[in-house]
Amino acid sequence: MKVLITDPISDEGIKILKAEPGVQVDVETKLTKEQLLEKIKGYEALIIRSETQVTKEVIEAADSLKIIGRAGVGIDNVDVPAATAKGIIVANAPEGNTIAACEHTIAMMFAMSRNIPQANSSLKGGKWERSKFMGVEVLGKTLGIIGMGRIGGEVTKRARCMGMEVLAQDPFTTPERARDLGAKLTTREEIYQKADYITVHTPLIPETRHMISTPQFDMMKKGVRVINCARGGIIDEAALLEALKSGKVAGAALDVFEKEPPVGSPLLEQPNVIVTPHLGASTKEAQISVAVIIAEQVLNAFKGLPVTTALNIPIMKPETMEKIKPFLPLAENLGKFTAQMVDGRIQEVDITYSGDITQKDVSLITIAAIKGILDFKKGELVNYVNAKAIAKDYGIKVVESKSGEVGDYTNLITVTIKTDSMQRKVQGTIFGNKDARIVGIDNYRIEANPAGYMIVTMHKDRPGVIGNVGTILGKNDINIAGMVVGREAVRGEAIMILNVDDAVPQPVLKEMIEKAGLYDARYVKL
Repeated sequence: MKVLITDPISDEGIKILKAEPGVQVDVETKLTKEQLLEKIKGYEALIIRSETQVTKEVIEAADSLKIIGRAGVGIDNVDVPAATAKGIIVANAPEGNTIAACEHTIAMMFAMSRNIPQANSSLKGGKWERSKFMGVEVLGKTLGIIGMGRIGGEVTKRARCMGMEVLAQDPFTTPERARDLGAKLTTREEIYQKADYITVHTPLIPETRHMISTPQFDMMKKGVRVINCARGGIIDEAALLEALKSGKVAGAALDVFEKEPPVGSPLLEQPNVIVTPHLGASTKEAQISVAVIIAEQVLNAFKGLPVTTALNIPIMKPETMEKIKPFLPLAENLGKFTAQMVDGRIQEVDITYSGDITQKDVSLITIAAIKGILDFKKGELVNYVNAKAIAKDYGIKVVESKSGEVGDYTNLITVTIKTDSMQRKVQGTIFGNKDARIVGIDNYRIEANPAGYMIVTMHKDRPGVIGNVGTILGKNDINIAGMVVGREAVRGEAIMILNVDDAVPQPVLKEMIEKAGLYDARYVKL
């Protein structure tokens, strides 16, 4: 096996690869695009960090590549769809920087509380300004943690040891896990209202972009301090600047920015802001850890062992994949759709297969449905390898079954999600070989295209409802692409699904409920 390493990684990872019999390791850093296109030929594994751009062109030039390993978390520099299409595994090392990121968060909190960077700069400038840099203690303060994954959990442990009360929010963390870590599981709103310090540990996805903006700052206590060592863009920097200037926010500690490097950012000029240049994972130990993890994953790929950090579909026999391939996007969309139709903490997911599909290996289809649910609810890097493990970690029971009842469809997939407050069932099928449809929601028969932007309403079947909904959407410049209605009986309970061309803001949904007489209106994005 030939392994090409094109970015600097720890020698510990390289040693693991070289110790394996039959493995040839070549380290060639600072390659130009043209050099990489030529060099990649003949290599079965490519290991990178953040500098090497593994584009579609590079992937197409690779004639032997089986796995791309990223010694770190982010994979923005890898064209994952192109790799998947060519059967190349893409893997990363998501746990390698957990402690580094946690400790940097704690360090930033202390440095901000005691004005250490400002005091250091002042003293080195020849001044002795003790009173100017009066700080605050963290003992007895309330820390709000948004995102209780690996890093958030480690921050919780350390904060509790320092005598802090911890409020945590995460859509998947159970109250039991939170209690074991020493935190109280609550809502973002309670965190905003009660926390003295707020730190974020979520990925940057559409749902978390500008998660903390002007409305959230308005809810916070005067003198709150905020920390972001996760991803730039989670906190709205323009809103943060105004909150700092007004005194609502006493201090901010930022390791990440919406634009990096943040050249010209007015936040850099604020005396109550401390910053570092994206150093969360920059420790010697973390770099050793990610190098070791990715080296082990690369070797696993060639030994036929599970690549547990793979970010795309594991390689399957072509004939097996061909049989189930049409059902994978359907199952994933059913999962995403159903997840957006429920409230509360997910406790159980039931996936039932009926018809001809029961004769196939449905295990990967089940994983696709779980991936869809977790992609929406968790927002983490969920893949076909780790989806079931993540569901298990969060206490979600997954039940897969096959039914002998054929019904009206050649194939039928039913996804049922049970939460601590409700249950919802969504059914889907494929007409022909590629025409996917949602054909049932709870007890309603309906036929809708699961794609793009959708609005799902619950209402009483009566004249004027559909017209009022259309009027409200038209007034808000939201174009309707398609509409279907299902009902229990004439003038009985009804459901409507609208495919629309534009994203639907929450205020529009609220207006639809209030003015069109709906029981409920939900925005679903697939």
